[in-house]
Amino acid sequence: QLQLVESGGGLVQPGGSLRLSCAASGFALDYCAVAWFRQAPGKERERVSCISSTGGTSNYADSVKGRFTISRDNVKNMVFLQMNSLNPEDTAVYFCAGLCADYEVCPRLDKYDYWGQGTQVTVSS
Repeated sequence: QLQLVESGGGLVQPGGSLRLSCAASGFALDYCAVAWFRQAPGKERERVSCISSTGGTSNYADSVKGRFTISRDNVKNMVFLQMNSLNPEDTAVYFCAGLCADYEVCPRLDKYDYWGQGTQVTVSS
């Protein structure tokens, strides 16, 4: 089965850090652009960050720039999101997504081939 699996979410206090992981099962990510999205209750899904297949190019939403870092390890077939200085506005379900055809670094949301099930991140004191 071809799928992405996120992990690393949880409950953290404001100002804390979490590292999310996205692992590919059944296929290789090395030719895929990957992105992290998040969705809070009552809000639309928004892109947090995206990264090229080689890891040479990355982009961030203004709301997380300077606090979050996306990275990948194609040997491990994984993508990561390091989240620092978390605040309650970061509370959401975080998803990873991959595009492995008609390749773009940061494509439109509906163009992604693969999605994970999501991992909950809750920032609260």
